[in-house]
Amino acid sequence: MITPQLLDPKSIVVVGGSNDIHKPGGKVLKNLIDGGYAGALYVINPKEAEVQGIPSFPDPDALPQVDLAIIAIAAKYTLPTIETLTQKKDTRAFIILSAGFSEESEAGRELERKVVEVIDGVGGSLIGPNCVGICTPRHHSIFTEPIPKLEARGVDFISGSGATACFILEAGIPKGIPFASVFSVGNSAQLGVEEILEHLDESFDPATSSRVKLLYIETISKPEKLLRHARSLIRKGCRIAAVKAGSSEAGSRAASSHTGALASSDVAVDALFRKAGIVRCSGREDLIAVASIFMHPRLTGKNIAIITHAGGPAVMLTDALSNGGLAVPHLSGPAADELLTKLFPGSSVANPIDFLATGTADQLGVIIDTVDQRFDTIDAMVVIFGTPGLVKIFDVYDVLHEKMLTAKKPIYPVLPSTLTAREEVDAFLAKGHINFPDEVTFGNTLARVYHTPPPAEEAPAAPIDLATIRAVIEKEDNGYISPDSIQRLLDAAGIPRAGEAVVTSADDAAWEARRLRLPVVMKVVGPVHKSDVGGVTLNVRDEETVRSEFARMMQIPDTTAVLLQPMLSGIELFAGAKKEDAFGHMVLCGLGGIFIEVLKDVRAGLAPLSHAEALTMIRELKGYKILQGVRGQKGVSEEAFADIVTRLSALVQAAPEIVEMDLNPLLGTPDGVTAVDARIRIQK
Repeated sequence: MITPQLLDPKSIVVVGGSNDIHKPGGKVLKNLIDGGYAGALYVINPKEAEVQGIPSFPDPDALPQVDLAIIAIAAKYTLPTIETLTQKKDTRAFIILSAGFSEESEAGRELERKVVEVIDGVGGSLIGPNCVGICTPRHHSIFTEPIPKLEARGVDFISGSGATACFILEAGIPKGIPFASVFSVGNSAQLGVEEILEHLDESFDPATSSRVKLLYIETISKPEKLLRHARSLIRKGCRIAAVKAGSSEAGSRAASSHTGALASSDVAVDALFRKAGIVRCSGREDLIAVASIFMHPRLTGKNIAIITHAGGPAVMLTDALSNGGLAVPHLSGPAADELLTKLFPGSSVANPIDFLATGTADQLGVIIDTVDQRFDTIDAMVVIFGTPGLVKIFDVYDVLHEKMLTAKKPIYPVLPSTLTAREEVDAFLAKGHINFPDEVTFGNTLARVYHTPPPAEEAPAAPIDLATIRAVIEKEDNGYISPDSIQRLLDAAGIPRAGEAVVTSADDAAWEARRLRLPVVMKVVGPVHKSDVGGVTLNVRDEETVRSEFARMMQIPDTTAVLLQPMLSGIELFAGAKKEDAFGHMVLCGLGGIFIEVLKDVRAGLAPLSHAEALTMIRELKGYKILQGVRGQKGVSEEAFADIVTRLSALVQAAPEIVEMDLNPLLGTPDGVTAVDARIRIQK
């Protein structure tokens, strides 16, 4: 829990405070002083009576009562210090800057556990260990730089890495990004990214709270909590962007199904962020670019006007916006003709609106007013304006500043001359603006933010036969379950499947082939990858071939029986599920058959999935045009495919013991989708 003493302490002690500001204990004390902390400030340093002008005490016993303790001493001394502070000084908040805990050794992990146990025992809060601290309007309890100017309209920033937090601040501050608070959670022994986000959600005030949250995450230990509070904040009007580091894998884990091979933990992170409405970023600069978009009015339409005095950047921006699914529409008509008369000869108003290198501040104002008031099809403007250094351009940026305050439509400034016009850019940023120095980065980021869907709506699970599902699971042993049990599970979940029979004799094979109606498909039961061992025969049209194929298949190693199904046709599809640690079940869909191995065109979502989420997953497939039907080929019923995806989601929720499941292929037609082959592995 986050206590009031952590966020608004009336007194702070720096344990290990020093006159040496090149050490964490000295620097955090200096930052507290320079930040104007208004409460009582103390130091514990047995060698000094006063440190940086602050009273120093030899040990915790000598202290008065204190709300917050910042610990900057060796790890081995922290536990007795914290015990004294909690039991004798009513200290209920701690920031442990020190390293040497769980990140270092098992002994450190045990020490960390004991520290948390003591602080939990008094209902206290702990940030760290192994962190750089926190920075709020009340106190700068952080030992690093830069320290941003804090303001309510700024960004709440939570980082799992202290060094990365510093570097992200370094990236954001020069572009004009304001910050409201900074939390470096270090080892997250008690309070991690999820808990800080939970607090920001539960304490959110529409009138005063920041609307933008940035996250740097190395480990998602509580995905359900992250999802719940991110979704809640976004629905309250906030916007969230996050970097999740550690997405690559040194090597592929052995997987015995397509789903297992495709559904990595990083795919789960993507699915979680998409479900929550979080914009996922690839690095520091990307995170700051998204934050910069967030700090501007929300884009409500796709049509962008580019206003520029330089042709090249406008062309590159047009490409970036168009490739990202936004539009730079041609402008014409009386308003365009009138605007052209107010610009220098050679100017163009077709969009991009190019008013030449000689364009003036007054002309920029006229262009913005015209686009804002007379071009109803335009949703936002981008102004690209730099300088070769021949003249100062304060007047241009003053006009841009005024128009950004008064225009009805969002205006995004791309000011590339961050060296040549540094003085002018700095003056523009000082008025509360944010700069996008690179037009392509801006264009790509704006498109990605615009197309990020809102948090997925929660929906009731598809109706299934829960009793039958539980009965099947409880009677099966760990591992891949029998074809008969698979059939019962699919039926109980309401997933349409092809008629089939499992046989162990040639006579039975011939009889079942007649019952199912020739032609049939024959598949071995037992081997994992049937096609690789010659265990699949299509279009078997007569009983003689049924008998001969049965005899051949039974000779294939590990074969225990043969499965017969009617020969169906349609577009091959795929659906599957995989249990991914704390994330729960991922459900996947895509093109099936061999295409899943070659193209890997799949989309993933976290269960439970709504019908709308399933449809979105299907429509985001690269091969979606195939599902719609191309070149005279019939398409697939999207509704039927989405229904199977949602029923699969309901099935794995009812049977969490399912760790891997493939429906491959499903055969899709305009009339429906049918499961032809399925494999399910359980682990109780």
